[in-house]
Amino acid sequence: MSTPTAGPLQILAFDVFGTVVDWHGSIAREVDAMQLGVDGGRFALAWRAGYLPAMERVRKGELGWTRIDDLHRMILDSVLAKFGIRLLPDRIEHLNKVWHRLDPWPDTLAGLHRLRSRYTLCTLSNGNLGLLANMAKRAGLPWDLILSAEVFRHYKPDPQTYLGVADIFGVSPGQVMLVAAHKEDLHAAAACGLRTAFVTRPMEFGPTRQPDISREPAFDHHATDFLDLADQLGC
Repeated sequence: MSTPTAGPLQILAFDVFGTVVDWHGSIAREVDAMQLGVDGGRFALAWRAGYLPAMERVRKGELGWTRIDDLHRMILDSVLAKFGIRLLPDRIEHLNKVWHRLDPWPDTLAGLHRLRSRYTLCTLSNGNLGLLANMAKRAGLPWDLILSAEVFRHYKPDPQTYLGVADIFGVSPGQVMLVAAHKEDLHAAAACGLRTAFVTRPMEFGPTRQPDISREPAFDHHATDFLDLADQLGC
């Protein structure tokens, strides 16, 4: 477990894709509704599979700073070609913006409101600012502040993202807790001195893929959802 070094916990910083919102289910539903002749779940997984490699190209300097909206579009073009799907440009652009319209998990809103009664809530997502703002507006996500990799010009898991949250709020890293459904994100945050809360999302990748949701003593909290985390944090 991380060791708090400078006072009580103040800030909860949330990973968003998969932790706060259901990207797989949301994309699968939209793709199925478009009747493209491909299974929406398979399409969603193929699109997401390009996410980390695309960001890694930016992190390595192979690409200049590129917003997630633009990376998503690059990946989408290749996925459409892979599935042999041809769409008019306006339909491609609308589909690319599905990431702005992702639905929250059933516990998300109630859990966030409970957590916000005691802590300051912000995003710490690789999604760009416009995407996160549109998502929050549509879903009613009660953030106190929207922070993005776009603010720091670094994608997670670069240390600048995690330490940037503490710097913006003027607190020590130990007064910030990253809430995420992804262990690699949490390990990177812990290495920067942040506290950590692992929230399990067994359906993040749909019914065909089971993520690792096993308990790890290295994390400060292990929660089944945001309501469980609120219980653990006394909210």
